[in-house]
Amino acid sequence: MDKVLRNATTADGRPIDIEITDGAISAINPAGGSYSPDVPIDELSDWLLLGAMAEPHAHIDKALTAERVPNPTGDLTGAIEAWVTASDAGEFTYENTVERATRAMDLLLIHGVTAVRTHVNVGSDTGVSSVLAVREARERFEGLLDVQIVALTHSPMTGADGAVNRAALTEALEIGVDLVGGAPHLDPDGQTMTRQALAFAAEAGIGIDLHTDETLDPSVQLLRYLARQVIDTGFEYPVTASHCVSLGMHSKETQAEVSAEVAEAGISIVTLPQTNLFLQGRSHPTATPRGLTAVEALLNAGVTVAAGADNVQDPFNPVGRSDPLETAALMIMAGHRLPDEAYDLVSNNVRRVMGLPTVTVSIGDPADFVAIDTSSIRAAIADAPMSRRTYRAGRLVASADQTVVVHRS
Repeated sequence: MDKVLRNATTADGRPIDIEITDGAISAINPAGGSYSPDVPIDELSDWLLLGAMAEPHAHIDKALTAERVPNPTGDLTGAIEAWVTASDAGEFTYENTVERATRAMDLLLIHGVTAVRTHVNVGSDTGVSSVLAVREARERFEGLLDVQIVALTHSPMTGADGAVNRAALTEALEIGVDLVGGAPHLDPDGQTMTRQALAFAAEAGIGIDLHTDETLDPSVQLLRYLARQVIDTGFEYPVTASHCVSLGMHSKETQAEVSAEVAEAGISIVTLPQTNLFLQGRSHPTATPRGLTAVEALLNAGVTVAAGADNVQDPFNPVGRSDPLETAALMIMAGHRLPDEAYDLVSNNVRRVMGLPTVTVSIGDPADFVAIDTSSIRAAIADAPMSRRTYRAGRLVASADQTVVVHRS
């Protein structure tokens, strides 16, 4: 036994002590037990203990640039144009990308996140510089945070104009990324780009995570095409489709049909309420769509669905706290989920998407936890208190304490 977390409270209200051995839960006892003096004890004082949260879709290389890269139009096109203009002007150096990425990951860790998947730009303007910068930042979190890097290949990826972007993706694969990414709906030939992404990934022996159908146009149905390609080619590596906004614009019947195909293909879906609520729907002033995918239909079909923040304080989303409890709250209000399910969408379902073991606070689970000074999952999401402790493999890796005083006189 390496450590005891004493006097924790579970999601169902049980007071417990947890013994940790070799980074995993080795025993769960009634709260307040006595232990050998040589065993380190962390006193949690009845705080709520949950499996740690995770972020399935970040843009660490863009994070924390909102003041420097404004988006006056507030839509997706405006965000892309603002970023490209700033990048072409040399606004982002290797060094400041490393430092911003480090700060962004610090914020995730402080809020209770022990795993993150980040998309990082790869293409004609910066080559693989951003990948190298994020990799350097990742080294600072060895043993603290699981970090997966997706090579977000610029569009176009197809045709003669896409040659430089394909070359950049090849270089990124050579230096080492975890998944192939891109945005087929932004490519002049989205179907070909989808096939290319699968081919690059298959040759590299890794999975893919594509920005898919990030539009309210129901005629864009590349998610369905992706599912059929995965099935037809027998692609054997993990596949994730992020955004999938247009699916939410279809009838219930079509949503069910597409969701069944996605389930058959084994594709995981990541919905991103923060950024899509900001970017989508501006041209729909009446009955404005929420910009989320068809969460209910996907879950009913047995698809693994996770929820993420996407961009944080950059031209794609000028706000965001790097706190998955914020995402969970939006999944309650905009996605019509109940609190316990919303928490799963930002914790264990993310771990499933990332291929990591889940944490149900059971013997044998990884000792990845967040302890929060609150009474329930619902209260945690509602209040988002900043008194928290983050544990990675049983080690305390981040802590925050909130002090509140009402001065009545």
